[in-house]
Amino acid sequence: MPATTRRRRPPSREIPLEPLAGEALVWTDGACSGNPGPGGWAAIVVPPGGDAPVELSGGEAHTTNNRMEYMAAIEGLRSLPAGSTACIVTDSRLMLDSMTKWITGWKRKGWKTAGGDPVKNQDLVKALDAEIGRHAAVRWHWVKGHETGSEHAHKKLNDRADQLAVAAARAAAA
Repeated sequence: MPATTRRRRPPSREIPLEPLAGEALVWTDGACSGNPGPGGWAAIVVPPGGDAPVELSGGEAHTTNNRMEYMAAIEGLRSLPAGSTACIVTDSRLMLDSMTKWITGWKRKGWKTAGGDPVKNQDLVKALDAEIGRHAAVRWHWVKGHETGSEHAHKKLNDRADQLAVAAARAAAA
């Protein structure tokens, strides 16, 4: 019997982020002290045309990291006028995959997962889906989060979003 070979998935390589014409970039992050525990979210909205970035953040006394990731994207999109085009920049694979791969199936299955369980954080996933629908176009861009020694241009905004989310989580704990 011949041996089976497994193909190894190549390491994830980050694609450089280039905003499209007229597109706002929305850098997002969530943080939680304990999971669940006090949590914070942050969105840094970089408007098209080089205007100054707008920093948004907030927190909850008892939440999870995943909920804060979703809140960051929701609030970032809410800050933009209807009909905008935006790119959500996230280091959360869960949020990225849920909004780009899984949501269509969840809707088709009545908000159930492939295993038949209710979708977690369904209230926020639905709210984010509605917010996306308010805009002309929303695309997603994944970045490797908290990469030490990285010289990527995105590092500053990714780190700043993390700092804001952690600060919001601390404030929510107080």
